[in-house]
Amino acid sequence: MRTSIATVSLSGSLTGKLDAAARAGFDGVEIFENDLLASPLTPEDIRARCADLGLTIDLFQPMRDIEAVPEAEFAGNLWRARHKFELMRRLGAGTVLVCSSVSPQAVDDDALAAEQLSRLADLARESGVKVAYEALAWGRHVSTYDHAWRIVETAGHPALGTCLDSFHILSRGSDPKGIEDIPGEKIFFLQLADAPLLAMDVLQWSRHYRCFPGQGGFDVAGLVRHVLRTGYDGPLSLEVFNDVFRQADAGPTAVDARRSLLVLQETVGRAPLPDPVVPTGVAFAELVTPDAEPLTALLGSLGFTRTARHRGKPVALWEQGEARILVNTGPAVRRDGTRLAAIGLESPDPAAAARRAEALLAPVLPRRRAPEDAPLDAVAAPDGTELFFCATGRPELPDWRADFEDTGQAPAPTGISRIDHLALTQPWHHFDEAALFHRGVLGLHAQESVDVADPYGLLRSRAVTNPDGSVRIALTVGAAPTDDTVHAQHIALATDDLVAAARRFRAAGGRLLPVPANYYDDLAARFEFTDGELETYRDLGILYDRDAHGAFRHCYTRTIGRVFFELVQRDDGYRGYGAANAPVRLAAQHTVRALTGG
Repeated sequence: MRTSIATVSLSGSLTGKLDAAARAGFDGVEIFENDLLASPLTPEDIRARCADLGLTIDLFQPMRDIEAVPEAEFAGNLWRARHKFELMRRLGAGTVLVCSSVSPQAVDDDALAAEQLSRLADLARESGVKVAYEALAWGRHVSTYDHAWRIVETAGHPALGTCLDSFHILSRGSDPKGIEDIPGEKIFFLQLADAPLLAMDVLQWSRHYRCFPGQGGFDVAGLVRHVLRTGYDGPLSLEVFNDVFRQADAGPTAVDARRSLLVLQETVGRAPLPDPVVPTGVAFAELVTPDAEPLTALLGSLGFTRTARHRGKPVALWEQGEARILVNTGPAVRRDGTRLAAIGLESPDPAAAARRAEALLAPVLPRRRAPEDAPLDAVAAPDGTELFFCATGRPELPDWRADFEDTGQAPAPTGISRIDHLALTQPWHHFDEAALFHRGVLGLHAQESVDVADPYGLLRSRAVTNPDGSVRIALTVGAAPTDDTVHAQHIALATDDLVAAARRFRAAGGRLLPVPANYYDDLAARFEFTDGELETYRDLGILYDRDAHGAFRHCYTRTIGRVFFELVQRDDGYRGYGAANAPVRLAAQHTVRALTGG
C-alpha cells in the first residue's frame, strides 16, 4: 500500500521534512498549514520540490470550524475556503481535511452541518478539490467517526467524504467495526497514530503523546483491517503529534515512522516482508574500552578467563560457562569510557535475519573484515548498539569464534552459566523506536512499559524477550540525560547459587554495590526468610524480589565507565527483572558516584 506522513509528525523546516520523508521511502505527504505558512518557498516551489523527490501531496490540512454555524459566519468560511482551494491548486493538493467544529458558534444540528458541508463541497469541486470530513475526539457536537459519517451520508455530495483517524476513534473507545458499514470510496483518507494508554484529557493526550503504530497501546492493526474490508485503496498516512518527535532529528524519525507502517502492513497481511527470525540466545556481548586494566580485573573477579584473541584485531574473548564477553581496545574506541558496543545474537538463519533487518530499513553495517574472517552481518539498533547475527558451534554455518586464536587457558567453573539479560539505556528520543525496532526487526515480544523512581526523576523501562527467555533485553530511558549513572548499561549474568557467586567475587577482590540497611528492614516486613538468610543478603548487598512464578535474587558490581555487571538467580520461573528494587539500586549508584566519582 502507498504510505504517507503528515509534515507535523517531523521536526525542522518544511524542506527538511520533505527530504526526510523521501529518504525514508514514503510515497506522499500531508502538508500541514503551519509548515506551509512558515516556509519561504512558494506553493509552486513546494509542489516542484515534492515532484523532484517523488512525493505526492496527498492532503492539505486542516480547515477548522466550518460547519453548523450561523449563515453570516458560514459565508465568511466559504470566502476563506475559496482562498484555501486556490492555494491547494497552486500546491497540487487534491484533498483538504475539514475537522469537526469546536467553535462556540456551532450548533447541534446535523441537517445544517450536512447542508453547509455540501455547499463547501460544491465550491471545492469547482476547484478540483475533495473534502474529507473528520470527527475530532473533542469536537463540540461531532466527536465520533460514525456521527461524522452520518452527516457525510446525509449531504450525499460526490466531493465530500470522511477522513478516519485512529487516534480520534480509539481514544474515545469507539468500536471500529462500524467502519465496515462505510463504502470504501467514501473514505477519502486514513490517518494513523498510536498512543500509550493514559488517563488524561483527550486533547492534551492527542497533542503531546501520540506515537507511531506499534509503539503504544491501541489496536491500530485491528482498525486498519476494518478499513481495508470496505475496499479503501488510499494511502496509510501517519499524523502524529509528539513532543519528543518534534525535538528529534527528522531523518531517523522518518525511518522509524516508515518502519512502523511496514510492520503494520505485515500484521494486516499487506506487506510481503521476509519472515521474522527470532534469536535463540546471546552469543556474546562486546565491550569497548580505552583502558582494559579495570575491566579485565573485574572480569577476572567474576571468574571469567581470557580464552582467545582475535587474529587481526585488538579484541580478546573472555568466557565463563556459556557467557562470553569480548573486550575491544582498538584505536577506533571512543574516549567516553567503557561501554557496551555490540551484542551477538544466536540466530537460526543469520542471512535471513539480515534480510529481514534490511527490509525494515535497518541496513547491514559495513565491517572491516579480513578474507579469512567469518562473514558476520550486523545492523545498528536505534541507540547505536551493533547487533550481530551469529551461529555458534553449528558446523553447517560459519562460526564467529573461528576468527580467534586460543590462549590455551580454560575457565574454571564458578557457577556463572550464561548471560541472563542485557540492559541498554536509550537516548531519550529513541525509547519508543527501540521497542518497535526490537519487536519488528528481531521478532522479540515487547512487555509492558514500567516507570521506575530514580533520585532525579522517573525512568521508563520496557523489556523485549524471545519465547523461552534465552534472550532478554531491557530498554531504559531516564529523566536525567546528563547523568552518566542513569545512562549506564549492564550485563546480567545467571547463576544457580547467587550467595556463593557473590562471596567468590568478593573474595577475588571484587566490590559489590552497597545497599542501605533500610532496604533490608523493609524486606523483613514484606517477606519471610529462613534464619540467617536476610543477614547474608545484607552482608553481600543482595536484593530480593518475588512474583507469581518464583523468586529473584540479584546484586551488582561497581560501575566502570558506563558498564556494570549484575549477578542474578531466578528460581521457579521468575519472569521479571527486579524492577521493584531498581530505585534502591539507582540511589546506591548515585551515592557511590558522589562519594568516589565512579
